[in-house]
Amino acid sequence: MDRIEIEIKLNRDRSWLLERIGAMSAEDLAAPRTFSEHDPASRWSYADHFIHTTLIERNWNEMFRRHVSGEQGLAPRKREDGSPQSMDEIMATIHSWTEEWKAEQSGKSFTELVRIGQEVRADTIALLAELTDEDLASKIPGAPWADGTVGGIMAANADHARMHFAWAKEDPVSAADAS
Repeated sequence: MDRIEIEIKLNRDRSWLLERIGAMSAEDLAAPRTFSEHDPASRWSYADHFIHTTLIERNWNEMFRRHVSGEQGLAPRKREDGSPQSMDEIMATIHSWTEEWKAEQSGKSFTELVRIGQEVRADTIALLAELTDEDLASKIPGAPWADGTVGGIMAANADHARMHFAWAKEDPVSAADAS
């Protein structure tokens, strides 16, 4: 995927998401929609899913910068004894981290969440402008997203946001409450 395709995808999908979520009432935006992957007592709203994608995009930007500067982009996940963590252990750590971020953002207005997202998206677009075509095509060892390239993963921010919107729209919380 080239830089033009990446920018189009990022901008198109962000507009798509903002149009849908921005049209919601404050009550609908904040209503519990999905179960937390970390805390059984926590529920995620559309707003929580929205701000989650901002955290991941920010983290990926840091990973891209490490990778293109010659550092290890994706650090191996290790147990205290130095052995590799299982995928379940890795995901438990990630779910804890994202639940903490959700809690930090809780109670902020949607306008503020969008502002935070704009800061990160501006950084993404600036980074896209800084990277060479070779940087965009370079693979990050061990990266499981998209095709593993910087450009592919960067573009996956759009897919990630749509995926979270779809999960929130499914609303398994209400379905569970009706049982």
